[in-house]
Amino acid sequence: MTSRVGKITIRNPLLLASGILGESSGSMIRVYSSGAGGVVTKSIGMEPRDGYRNPTVYEFESGMLNAMGLPNPGIEHFSDVISRTKAAGVFTVGSIFGGDENEFSHLAGKMEAYGVDAVELNLSCPHVEGFGSELGSSPERVRSVVGAVRQAVRIPVWAKMTPNVADMGSIAAAAEEAGADAIVAINTVRAMAISARLRRPVLSNTYGGLSGEAVKYVGLRAVYEIGKKCSIPVIGVGGVRSGEDVAEYLVAGASAVQIGTAVAERGPGVFGQVADELSDFMEREGFSSLKEMIGIARR
Repeated sequence: MTSRVGKITIRNPLLLASGILGESSGSMIRVYSSGAGGVVTKSIGMEPRDGYRNPTVYEFESGMLNAMGLPNPGIEHFSDVISRTKAAGVFTVGSIFGGDENEFSHLAGKMEAYGVDAVELNLSCPHVEGFGSELGSSPERVRSVVGAVRQAVRIPVWAKMTPNVADMGSIAAAAEEAGADAIVAINTVRAMAISARLRRPVLSNTYGGLSGEAVKYVGLRAVYEIGKKCSIPVIGVGGVRSGEDVAEYLVAGASAVQIGTAVAERGPGVFGQVADELSDFMEREGFSSLKEMIGIARR
């Protein structure tokens, strides 16, 4: 069940996605103890940020909409969280967001100094002006940000892609050219909910990001497409709820997956359940390692 993502080896391919239980060391340690291969922190910026007013989350049968507004304590107040998480032996990826190349480079350097194993660049948040997908929609901006971070740190650099573009493959290729060690696909899909009875949008920010079961097929398509244009590893995200979901991402070309909404719905125990299901699937189908599965659909 061990998985390699570039030069990194993790105990299994299941990672906590950014934005779910990733702000405190206690919650991340609990996730790891429940069977995750590692964790990705909440996205951290230059300064403390409160985020949007409620309502910020709308749950429905096949997924979730959220527009949290990137609330976080700021990079200067996050060192203790990382140090306690790493002291517990947790494989930790620091997620960061910024408004330009200089902010990303500064944040990445801080995360490296705090001791994270890799840094994930949030180039894909769909609902905050000036950040996320506004940068990640342009190959030129992605190349510039990734290149600046690559020069600033020695740890692996993961670039998280937005699905809200016409050609994810070309943007992922720009990240690879600039020195990214892996591509993370996908972040949430820009969407909204409206209440006909209240005659208004449900979320306070109007627009949010769609996640959960409903977006799995968007994520699979992204992993497959990116794998045809990039040679670096791809980490799949979106709608993973079972071992067979993980297998689908691996066969599409992912080296690992991240789980988010299912954790919010079912708790940290979902990692152990999914790991057991994946192991059972591999035994039934005759796979002796994850490597045998990765990218079969593209061969």
